[in-house]
Amino acid sequence: MALFLTLLVGCAVSALGSRPSYGYHPQPSYGKHSYCDPRAAPVCSKNGTLMFCLEDTEYPLYDIKGAISSDPLFAKKFSDLPKQSADDLVEGLTKEEEDAFDYSFYTGASTGKSPYDVTHWSGPAGYICPSEVVYCKPRRAKNVAGEWRVIVNDDHYYKQTLRVETCEHPDAACRLVPICVKNKCTQKYVYHRLLSFDPCDPYKGLFIDVYRFPSACSCHIMA
Repeated sequence: MALFLTLLVGCAVSALGSRPSYGYHPQPSYGKHSYCDPRAAPVCSKNGTLMFCLEDTEYPLYDIKGAISSDPLFAKKFSDLPKQSADDLVEGLTKEEEDAFDYSFYTGASTGKSPYDVTHWSGPAGYICPSEVVYCKPRRAKNVAGEWRVIVNDDHYYKQTLRVETCEHPDAACRLVPICVKNKCTQKYVYHRLLSFDPCDPYKGLFIDVYRFPSACSCHIMA
């Protein structure tokens, strides 16, 4: 009888020890900071030089899927228009035209030693301030309170698409504007409300948070 009980207990311990861990995923490495410091820059931000990440090798996809499945209001919180382009968001301009803009000719040199640089006065069609336009699905970003959040962006099912326009030459002179007019290219931003997840406190579930993203590069005429 004693031998039978010993074998039974041994089998039970062995079974518990070999049970798979379905909820495991590698914890992100935040350098000198702890995992649960929401102000610590994640690896994908390149030590804090980026305010949002389009790629994230530490993205907690398993946890987000669990939060989605346990949230009865997810369908009301989530919305997206995945097929965004200049056709919808830039008046008088098609997607093909915007994609064809090439600013390789422009250096912004008119702010340097030669204010009459030819790149200030020439070039094909495009915006007056050269910019990079990306229709992206950010996976992690710093909110307006300065804390990093994970953004719900599953590659296959649940996506939140943004149009991000970033100045290629911030503070450089605007194209085709006479040098007698003091001017410069200025980065503009817009606030976005995105469905988010806090990796430091997964019990919060899914919630709406506010982020600032680059929205346009405009020519500012100064006094």
